[in-house]
This record gives sequence, structure tokens and C-alpha cells, in this order.
Amino acid sequence: GRASLGAAAAAALVDAERVEAGRLLGELARAGLLDLVRGERYRMHDAVRAYAAARLAADEERAEAAAAHERLIRDYARLADSVIRMVDGKMSTRADRFGGHGFASLDAALRWLDDESSFITAALRHSEGVDQQAVLDLLGALCDFCLLRGDLYRLGEINELTRAVDQGRLNRSVQWRTGIAARQLGELDKSRTTLTSLVDQYKAVRQEAGAAMALLSLGITLHHQGNLPEAAARIREALALQEPEELAGDRAWSLHALGAVERDRGRLPEAVALLERSLALHRVSESVHGEAWAHFQLGQVHVRVGDVGRAEEELLLALGLYGRTRDDRGEAWALTQLGRARVIAGDPGTALERLRDALARHRLAEDARGEAWTLYYLGQALEEDGGIDRAVRELERARTMFSRMRDVYGLAHARYHLGRVTRDQQAARTGNLRNSGFARQLLVDARADFRRIGLAHGEGWACLELAVVDAGNGRVPQALALCGEAAGLFGSYGDRRGEDWARFLRCTLLPYGGVPAGAVEAGAELAALAKGAHGVRGDRLEECVESYGVVLARGVDPAEGWQAWRLGLVPDLRAREVMGVSLPAPS
Repeated sequence: GRASLGAAAAAALVDAERVEAGRLLGELARAGLLDLVRGERYRMHDAVRAYAAARLAADEERAEAAAAHERLIRDYARLADSVIRMVDGKMSTRADRFGGHGFASLDAALRWLDDESSFITAALRHSEGVDQQAVLDLLGALCDFCLLRGDLYRLGEINELTRAVDQGRLNRSVQWRTGIAARQLGELDKSRTTLTSLVDQYKAVRQEAGAAMALLSLGITLHHQGNLPEAAARIREALALQEPEELAGDRAWSLHALGAVERDRGRLPEAVALLERSLALHRVSESVHGEAWAHFQLGQVHVRVGDVGRAEEELLLALGLYGRTRDDRGEAWALTQLGRARVIAGDPGTALERLRDALARHRLAEDARGEAWTLYYLGQALEEDGGIDRAVRELERARTMFSRMRDVYGLAHARYHLGRVTRDQQAARTGNLRNSGFARQLLVDARADFRRIGLAHGEGWACLELAVVDAGNGRVPQALALCGEAAGLFGSYGDRRGEDWARFLRCTLLPYGGVPAGAVEAGAELAALAKGAHGVRGDRLEECVESYGVVLARGVDPAEGWQAWRLGLVPDLRAREVMGVSLPAPS
């Protein structure tokens, strides 16, 4: 090997107890044949290594050398698999084959695997004739560790290694992880192609647990591409295969992935139910990492409904668990969402700090999708902080990244917010909403994207922002029609907040729609809106309803044109970002 070794590896090589192996290593170090690196880890002198290689070639029986190497692989498989099981819990990929791990803590276990990983990779290069199940166990654990640590270069090395060996089970195991790695790098089309092929391979050999995990990973990739209905279908297909009790650990991962999809489809009560089931199963299967992701997804649900306190509580739990598992990528995502929560809370200064920290971490981890979403939220924070020109730049960069990686979901959101902010930037310069052509086209494109991916919340808000542009350009009938469409979209999934904004904007437009009794109708609808107050409406809309009631009472002149924009009676960023959907009470 090319790295240091400890008592565990030495014990496997000489077929002795670990204590005895440690004693022998100490003797060799005192004799000057080994160098003590730190703790109980030693490294051979180059001269000793060369001498040992020559003696091995001249004296040692090939069968004895092969047996020693197999013991080493088996021992590494047992230990490495135990380390990953401490992170991911009792999943089918771990299969509960190994007993006590012998590590004092999760931190000690991960530190051991960090130290040993290069030596393990070297050992795997010479695994001809070794029991293939032991090699598969070791490869799986090492691949999972590479994904956890973001070491995608070494994962590529292992992929090349398994291709050379050309073993079906090994190839499928590593191919699954390379499909996940491609997704992390933002290569979503490559990830989808790899994982689709892998599902077929697992089904062909009737490995249902493997097929289910490949379907889950495919569903997550489809989610990231914005194909939400198909993502949900693939994950539900995985769940159907994971019904047996022995696959409960796998089922927990599928449940929290499905919860994330349903959250982004606007089905928040269903998302919460799925995520709470997932969290309970992760705890039973002792998956620290799974718990982290379930808390992370729950945090995003609470951000979506504007419950910043509960959201930050969940996200900080996730951040702590990611720290325990040394998941730098997870920590970066948690910081991104914590920054987003501060935007919703009206605290852009703290949001900017968190988001810039997250951005640096995503870049270090080469997580293109994490970088793009952080740029997107950074644009929102800058908008709230008054830096509208910088907000436009960051949103434009996010839009470019989403487009490059073919993430339709992210692209739709980036187009929508870039359209809003570009419109406001132009209006701030000219004092009116004229010359909003570019912004309008972005909003039209975003609406088409939202419709294609089946996201009624996004399409509804794109309609309202288009209504603002059209009203500001004298196209009041078109704006009224858009408000009606938006109200229908919000009503389709029970978003009372969005529906109220659509009704309010319609009230501001009616006096200018060319209808003789427009102002009277607007007054009646506004009064009905004021009487129908509810807990998820928000203070700002209440203030806007009250203010416009005063305007109507004073009388409006249709010849003046639509006045709500000039009076500031239009939805802001927080109005759009918070859904008016009630969540079930905590279980």
C-alpha cells in the first residue's frame, strides 16, 4: 500500500488478534523498521518496503499471499461497512451482516476511514481471486464514503477499477453511486441516463432492493430536473418494492425524498406526513445521515409557510447532524436554507452572511446545483437589502447555471424572480412600468415552465406579476383575466394567501376596466375580502386592503390609469415566498 497502516490492518495480514498485532508493530517501530506516524499508525521505510517486495517475490507462497490479502479485504469490508452503517443506518446496502464496530464514537470511526481510505483503494487494485462478496461490501462502503466526503475523483478511480474487473454486481454497485455523483456535479442528463439503465439492469437480475434504490435515485434526479410528477411516480414505485420489513431503512430514504417532491408540488400537509414517517424510520434504523436529511426537508416546509422559528429549529438540527457525519455538502445546503429563512424573516443582513458562507462551501464541494440555488437566494437577499442591481446580477448567474444543467424547476424560479426584479429595476429608473418587455418575456417563460412541471403555486404567481406589468402598461382587461386565472390556480391546492392577493389585485383593477359600475363592484369585493380575514393571510395584505378601501372611498378617476403600483399596493417578495396553506399539528 501507499499509506500508513494500523493494528487492524496488521492483524488481518498476519491473522492475529489486534492487541498482538499492535505489540508487533510497536516492536518493529522500536527496531527502526517502521516510522510512527501518529497514535497507532505506522509507515514503512522505502528501503524496508523494497526489501519486503523482493522477499515476497522470491520466498512467499502465492496461496499464502492471496489468503493474507483476502483476510485484509474482509477485515476492511467489516470495518468500513460498520463506519458507513453508523452514518446511514441499517440499509439493504449494509445488509446488517457485520457485528460490533469497535469504534468509540462516530467521529473516531470517520477519522479511521479517512486515514485508511487510500490504503483501501490500493488494496482493491489487487483483489483477483478474493471472495467477490467481500470485495462488493468494501467497494460499497468506500463508494458511500466518497459520496459523503465529496471525493468524486476517487469515486471515478473506483469506477474505472470495477470496469477492469468486469463483474456485474460490482459494476451495478459502483454505477449507482456514479449516477448520484453526476447529479451532485449538476450533470443531470447523465445522471438520469445512468440511473435509468441501472433500474433495468437490477430488474433483469431480479434484485428488488437494488432496483428500488436505483428508482429512488432516479426519482431524485427527475425532481432536480423539474419533472415532479414522474419523480413522484418513480419514488412511489421504489416504495412499493420496499414494503418488506427488512427494507424499512431503505423505505425511510424514499419517504423523505417523496416528501421533498410533494412539498415542491405545493402539497404541504402530505409532505409533512411523509417526512415525519421518514424521521421515525430513520431513528429506528439508527441513520444519523437520514435524520439529517429528513430534518432538512422539514425545515424547508416550514420556511414555505413562513414559520421561520420552526424552520430554523429543524435546519439547525440538520446542520448539527451533518457536522457529526462530516457531510460538508449537507452543511452547505443547511446554511443555504438558513439564509433563505432569514430572507423570509426580513433580516437580509444575516441572510447575506449565511448565503455567502454557503456559496463558498458549495464551490469547494463542486456542488453546482447547490451553488445555483444559493445564488438564487442571494439575489432575493440583495433585493430585500436594497441592492437591486446586484440582485439582478446574482439571479442572472443562477439562471445561467440552471439552464446549463437542464434544471427546469430551478430555471423556472430564476426566470420568475429575475423578471420581477428586472421590472422593478427599470421602474425605479423611469418612474413607471413602461418598457417592461424583457421582464414580461421572462415572466411568460417562467409561467410556461411552471405549467409544464405542474407547479400551480409558481404559475399562479407568474400570472399575478404579469398582471402587474399589463396593468402598468394600460392593458387592464388582460390583467383582470390573469388575476382570474391566478385565483383558480391558487384555489386548486388551497393556497388562501395567494388567492386573496389575486382577489385584491382584481379589486384595484376593476375601476379601470371600462365597466361603468367598476368602482362599485370593486368596493363590494373589497368589503367581502376584508370580512374574510384568516390566519394565513399576512399583515401586509391586510394593510393593503385597508389602504385601498380609503382610496375607493375618496373616489377614483378612470382617466388617471391604474394607481396601485404607484401607491405600493402590490405583492412583495415575502408575499410570494410564503404559502397560505395550513400544516397539520405536530405529532
